[in-house]
Amino acid sequence: MGGNGNKVGILIESDYYEPEIWYYKSRFAEEGIELHFLTRLCGQSMITFKGHEYQVPFECSESFEDMPDEELRSYSALIVPSGMVSDRLRYTEDVNKIPPATEFLKRAFAEKGILKGIICHGMWLVAPTTDIIKGRRVVVHNNLIGDAKAYGALYVNEDVVVDGDLVTARSGGHCHLFAKKIIELLSRK
Repeated sequence: MGGNGNKVGILIESDYYEPEIWYYKSRFAEEGIELHFLTRLCGQSMITFKGHEYQVPFECSESFEDMPDEELRSYSALIVPSGMVSDRLRYTEDVNKIPPATEFLKRAFAEKGILKGIICHGMWLVAPTTDIIKGRRVVVHNNLIGDAKAYGALYVNEDVVVDGDLVTARSGGHCHLFAKKIIELLSRK
């Protein structure tokens, strides 16, 4: 259904929600979708992160740092997962600069051909550059409704919301509905 040469990038960091990431690994593979986990390697060849619920280690060896535009455009979709991943990724060494992960997300939003998926607390990664979701229909975790509204987004009380090239979902527990919608949209491309 969704394969067709589609390539999906998922941002990853410590405190990831294991059931969500495990679901994506199996569900996207079932559709023949090429899956890549991306992080800030900070000059290392690989980093091992631990999950939030069970402390399961997850090795990542792909970075979004310095990714050329051509490579970024090779992705059909980019996902910011639930949990604390986005909070950890929005760290910046220089408080006068947008965090590298947010800058990467901003670049992805500039590419209309890339489907952007943000689930649950993933919306935290948007905080330093709220203009990318201002006026857009979104759903977030119930704890972040005020944040989304403060960002200028239009909160919609549904489990999954699609606004053009942006797909949002309420919580990690809704990852099956979120993935289903992303796969459906990719199959239409």
